Amino acid sequence: MAQKLLVSIVFALIVCFSSSGVSAQDDPNTFKNFQFSSDRVTNAWNKYNDSLRSLFKSKGVAYPPKDIYIRSFKSMNEMEVWARNEPDQEYKLIKLYRICALSGILGPKRYEGDRQVPEGFYFIEDFNPRSDYHLSMLINYPNYSDLMLSNKTRPGGDIYIHGGCVTVGCMPMTDDVIQEIYTLCLNAKINGQIHIPVHIFPTRFNDAGLNFLGREYGKEQDKQQFWVNLKAGYDYFEKHHKIFPVVYTPEGKYAISNN
Repeated sequence: MAQKLLVSIVFALIVCFSSSGVSAQDDPNTFKNFQFSSDRVTNAWNKYNDSLRSLFKSKGVAYPPKDIYIRSFKSMNEMEVWARNEPDQEYKLIKLYRICALSGILGPKRYEGDRQVPEGFYFIEDFNPRSDYHLSMLINYPNYSDLMLSNKTRPGGDIYIHGGCVTVGCMPMTDDVIQEIYTLCLNAKINGQIHIPVHIFPTRFNDAGLNFLGREYGKEQDKQQFWVNLKAGYDYFEKHHKIFPVVYTPEGKYAISNN
């Protein structure tokens, strides 16, 4: 079993880094120059960079950041941004945002066209300064877990955090809010953070959230088992204010330490 898990971990790391679209040979200045060639990015940066700097200073975190973390709760239409200065430090909550709209119901995305917002552990894979939805950031759905557990031929894709207030599976934040989040994430990227984690949960796994999931989805065993797996990641962060390395079992479950 240990050997199978090790193989899965190695494969998962290959999937993680090869799917990011960012290689060690990429020139950070090329990325930065391309982004700021867009008036939308320049305007957003000019509008929000100073206020973000003040916000981070009030939280005791350096700006521009070099380590941020995003987590989202679907049932509450909430998105949190956390940050820290060093890898051995705990994350601090920087700001809570409202998601403008969500499609589908609680539960993971499992096939193309199901209108579901994914649930699981992802990272920002690309920045689009010329999006049809003002500005947008692509997350790396489907990840290895999704590839194992979703429709094998049509799992879907193109899941974004974006502007506007309409969605068929993405996370719209409105144009004003996406300008702020995009500026923040772009600065972290330019400051050296290759992968910005984005963890998406159905709800907070506290007593109220667990009671709600049990009451509304108690008979859906596949979802319940999947959420038990996600809860291990949620509990780890609540305990440590740090995130775990995302690795997988061969079956597509997240392998998360209980410590």
